[in-house]
Amino acid sequence: MMQLIMMYFPNAPRIPLRYLRQVPRLVGVASVLDDIAPDQPWTVERVTALRDQIEAAGLRWLVVESIPVHESIKLGAPDRDRFIDVYIQGIESLGAAGIPVLCYNFMPGLGWTRTDLAMPLPDGSTALAFDQNALGKLERDDAMEHLRLTPERRALIEQYAAMTDEDLFAHYVYFINAIVPAAEKAKVKLAIHPDDPPWSVLGTPRIVRDAETVARLLAVSSSPHHGLTFCTGSFGANPANDLPAMARQFADRIHFIHARCVKTTASQVFHEVAHADAGDVDLFAILDALIGAGVDVPMRPDHGRMIWDEDGFPGYGLYDRALGAQYLLGLIDAIARQP
Repeated sequence: MMQLIMMYFPNAPRIPLRYLRQVPRLVGVASVLDDIAPDQPWTVERVTALRDQIEAAGLRWLVVESIPVHESIKLGAPDRDRFIDVYIQGIESLGAAGIPVLCYNFMPGLGWTRTDLAMPLPDGSTALAFDQNALGKLERDDAMEHLRLTPERRALIEQYAAMTDEDLFAHYVYFINAIVPAAEKAKVKLAIHPDDPPWSVLGTPRIVRDAETVARLLAVSSSPHHGLTFCTGSFGANPANDLPAMARQFADRIHFIHARCVKTTASQVFHEVAHADAGDVDLFAILDALIGAGVDVPMRPDHGRMIWDEDGFPGYGLYDRALGAQYLLGLIDAIARQP
């Protein structure tokens, strides 16, 4: 029905695999070799070493999240073929190690973006938050390292701001047509993550925002290895997105699920909440739609509050994600027992 997994960062020793193994009914993890630069290939040796470590803890490595797409590919730069070859080598290594799903994104210049890493909530916990009017916070020293607007990153953002959505989409088409044959041969399913947030940030183009853009993107290749990461938080940040309808529409192309809840307080302003709080995301309706459509893929509780004085990487503490996992299992059980 669903394969419950959690994100595991090998370089974050605060949350070892033995802790994750204690989460009831958890079958595996999504993980990443985050010390490999985007211009370097993932080797079979590195992938199998981490796979063996995960399996020794009684879990399975079901999703790679992710192999970063080099900016030259997204920019359509003259040297992009060299980096596409590096990416294909990574896909081949995943196939050789038996890792079935690769989650990736095509967000230009920035990954998922938040303007507040520790927004206080009424219950005393903190959560990730985004305010389109507060993007200036990314200039500060306390901004997330992968988002901080250094002079080099600002120059990159300016390059993307000169592009249109159509330009970025064309570069995506080129990339997908190059890597899908390798994914088919390696038996690795590609699952693109939606833009987070699902609108332009700092003037950059966006191509994975809603049902229309997802349908166009998936039409680039009819291969069943070309699919979607269905992130309820990313799509849910836009109140116009009908997530249960999207779940049914793209059911046969969904290869991975991020279950996350957000609360929108103004246009392009939102913060994340506990899975059981739901916010503006109806997880019951979404899972009911997915299960009803026969979707059987890995799913993880995505992002969580920081609770019970836990420290670590914001959004990726153990406690609230473990609570979220149990809430998701409760929903799944309730849906399974419906007449």
